[in-house]
Amino acid sequence: MIVLGVESSCDETGLALYDTQQGLRAHALYSQVTMHEEYGGVVPELASRDHIRRTIPLLEQVLAESGVVRSDIDAIAYTQGPGLAGALLVGASVACGMALALDKPVLGVHHLEGHLLSPLLSNNPPAFPFVALLVSGGHTQLMRVDGVGQYALLGETMDDAAGEAFDKSAKLLGLGYPGGPAISRMAEFGDPDVYTLPRPMLHSKNLDFSFSGLKTAVLTVVKNKITNICEQDKANVARAFVDAIVDVLTAKCTAALKQTGLKRLVIAGGVGANKQLREALNAAARKKHFQVFYPEMEFCTDNGAMIAFAGAMRLQVAPDAAKKEYAFNVRPRWPLDELRTV
Repeated sequence: MIVLGVESSCDETGLALYDTQQGLRAHALYSQVTMHEEYGGVVPELASRDHIRRTIPLLEQVLAESGVVRSDIDAIAYTQGPGLAGALLVGASVACGMALALDKPVLGVHHLEGHLLSPLLSNNPPAFPFVALLVSGGHTQLMRVDGVGQYALLGETMDDAAGEAFDKSAKLLGLGYPGGPAISRMAEFGDPDVYTLPRPMLHSKNLDFSFSGLKTAVLTVVKNKITNICEQDKANVARAFVDAIVDVLTAKCTAALKQTGLKRLVIAGGVGANKQLREALNAAARKKHFQVFYPEMEFCTDNGAMIAFAGAMRLQVAPDAAKKEYAFNVRPRWPLDELRTV
């Protein structure tokens, strides 16, 4: 079975073809980072318009690279939510229009389910069950995953997501957009002993998160500087910020494993590419004797491969999930734990 995946939830346009017999046949991605950098964040209207421009050329690219012709496609999966409404509508309309033209079934996929299952695309995929940390610009959640569509929420952020805190703190330090990679690189040159920032909810008796206070702490440090903050001081603040977030994420992950009794941890989402987080989790895994799995770097951010793969996995457990019904709607807000395999 060959599934075409279409991803357009935010500021990346991704298309991919996944074959349940041969694996990932081809994928193509266009990032809008350069366009949005000028504004310090994603501009929804610009994102939607750019998805319109990019989707069909990327489709042609994956077809050419894979050697697949349109008639070979068995089903089309698209990101139905969550995400920016206008951006989601572009991918949904392209997917459903193409499915109608080809007389193929179509299914909407949850964006976070795509991230959650993306480590299964790697050469060393985890087996079910496992604990998953979904950590990105819009989401920070801990889930117990027993299979495709079998998800239980263990904890989530009460305010800002970790990736959002990265972006906002980077902006305070004048590091530009996107903030995650920039502040991570700057932190490598920082002195860990200059500043100590709070670890919100580190010692709470639950698995929830909170990062808005950490962002405010960065703001306080920056405002207390009488003159412009120098580059070394920026690095020191960045180091303190990254250390605080990594400490919290690592502690919550190990607590979730202890609570569930599981020994496999999956990290998914854009922040999962963070170098310091991976180093801390790998060290914790050695000390606590658990396994940790990451998606390939190219699949950490939004991409079409994870949507094609998630669609294919859904169809393997529920073959009737894709239908020849071409009226569509999108779900900008869609809790992951609402998903079921039925």
